[in-house]
Amino acid sequence: MSSPPSGSGSADPATITTVGVIGAGRIGQPIIGHLTRNGFAVQAYDIDQTTRAAVEERGGRWTTLEQLTHTAQAILVCVGYDRELRDLMATGLATQPARGAILAVLSTVNPRTVQELDTRATAAGVVVVDATLCRGARAADAGTLLSFVGGEPDAVARLKPVVAAYSADIVYTGAVGTAQAAKAANNLLMWACLIANHEALALAARFGVDVNLLREALLKTGAENAVLRNWGTSTMKWADDDLAVIHDMAHDAGITLPQTDLNRELCRALKPRKFRLDEYGV
Repeated sequence: MSSPPSGSGSADPATITTVGVIGAGRIGQPIIGHLTRNGFAVQAYDIDQTTRAAVEERGGRWTTLEQLTHTAQAILVCVGYDRELRDLMATGLATQPARGAILAVLSTVNPRTVQELDTRATAAGVVVVDATLCRGARAADAGTLLSFVGGEPDAVARLKPVVAAYSADIVYTGAVGTAQAAKAANNLLMWACLIANHEALALAARFGVDVNLLREALLKTGAENAVLRNWGTSTMKWADDDLAVIHDMAHDAGITLPQTDLNRELCRALKPRKFRLDEYGV
């Protein structure tokens, strides 16, 4: 497990016992369950009121956004999109928590959005930690997510027991925004693998190769990848949004990523017929 360097920041050293979760969707719900099983008092809020029962089944306490932000020592933001985080920022997310509270962004968003949140929060005495997630829903269920974390080292150390409740691996990446960049790299490779796997298996199938046999064999070669290992399970729900974030990041950095831009278009075309190899390339 990678740990942050020691630091001398001003974050409140008090042990975190109360955690708020904003966003009780497919990833937020199991995270709430892991937190309560690890002894944290969990408050939860989602704009979708139908998630309340799932929150309460997992031991969380449903509350208002205002109550959650005012009372939780650590607030985990687990919304789906960059625009949803910006909507929360517009309603005062950065300034409503108590001084010394930690705002951790678990969502996959543009690094500049988290950096803007950090700037606003710092002025109000609130600490932001960039804490994005990898490995997806199955790992969320099992509590084996990989968390990239970036931010002030003392704040990251204080938040670590919270993150460890749902993560098997925690990797410190540096300043706020770097965890989002690390997650973007993960997503770039993941969606590239999905396209490459389709093309490789579709080509082999046209020449009469047993696809299941080939896939098992490829998992023993340098072509092995997690998408191939879990073939057939991706919903591709986040492909376009992930690749849009990466496109904007590349623009901000002044570089072009031609393969990634092509993969974005390929993913759009592939999504309605994913894993149907007989239709690929026709």
